[in-house]
Amino acid sequence: MTSTTLVASTEASTGKTAVALALASAATDAGRSVGYMKPKGTRLASAVGKTLDRDPLLARDLLGLADNTGDMEPVVYSPTFVAEAVRGGTDTDELSERVREAFDTLATDRDAMVVEGADALDTGRAVDLDERSVADLLDADVVLLSRYTEPRDVDAVLGAAETLGDRLEGVLFNAVADAEYDTVAEEVAPFLERRGVPVLGVVPRVASLAGVTVAELAAELGGRVVTGGDTDARIERFLVGAMSGEAALAHFRRTKDAVVVTGGDRADIQTAALDAPGVRALVLTGGYEPSGSVAGRAEREGVPVVVVDGDTRGTVERTEALLEGGRTRDAEAVTRMRDLLAAHAPALLAE
Repeated sequence: MTSTTLVASTEASTGKTAVALALASAATDAGRSVGYMKPKGTRLASAVGKTLDRDPLLARDLLGLADNTGDMEPVVYSPTFVAEAVRGGTDTDELSERVREAFDTLATDRDAMVVEGADALDTGRAVDLDERSVADLLDADVVLLSRYTEPRDVDAVLGAAETLGDRLEGVLFNAVADAEYDTVAEEVAPFLERRGVPVLGVVPRVASLAGVTVAELAAELGGRVVTGGDTDARIERFLVGAMSGEAALAHFRRTKDAVVVTGGDRADIQTAALDAPGVRALVLTGGYEPSGSVAGRAEREGVPVVVVDGDTRGTVERTEALLEGGRTRDAEAVTRMRDLLAAHAPALLAE
């Protein structure tokens, strides 16, 4: 009988892809026949549902699979798809059957299946394909990923545990900052265990797996780097420059390791971004080159300026999709995650 593990999360960008493929590759190397599935694709190129999801393709390459990608990702969960469901145009029973049939095809003659969840536990609820429903549909045990940045994050874990019920195998804290690591390991984990929530491990944050470099972002956006600066600087978050320069500066100063995406004609926003020490790069949309004063200031500050031809909205969507994935979507990152799990959650790899 095929054993099935669903890797879910309390929020987006917790490293589900890296963990899911690390588990699958470790089981494959142990001599088991392992398949991969991502029932709901949420990394979209547009609202109508063209997918940007490379996870099934990476799984095919990494695990040596010959499965159909349509079976590996049977539902593209786009805003248009959800709107159609709200209007009553979706047969949820038929949709569940589609997912189940795709899963059965992938699981044939397989010892194990690793199923990657969506960006949140509730994603898919409109069509009865939220994570608990998927776990029930596929008879899967759930490994729940969570980050920890403040004590209130425990609330999300407890709420998720209640939602998942007896499907929950345990929680894995991933990418925990050094400053919080001892707190999670020595206080949060025992607290959760006392509340009946098993903790599978606490994985520290590794800089090489967080965010993307400026050069990687520019390449993904098809942009041109028009000033000097550190294109190896790592970006972990983005800010949209759409307010006044004064308001933008106050906003920008509260962040770090960020890229500011703004219109190429917004010199006030660009100047405010260059005044913020946590801004690592500027992305200017609309094909506009920076003014001489902005370009000169960026050169002096060592902040790369990337010019893209697309509009701000589309550029923000593509930037968000890339940062959500970070370095979790290549074979090197999966190997690194396997090493981290072996050191900090060995029981998970031993299953």
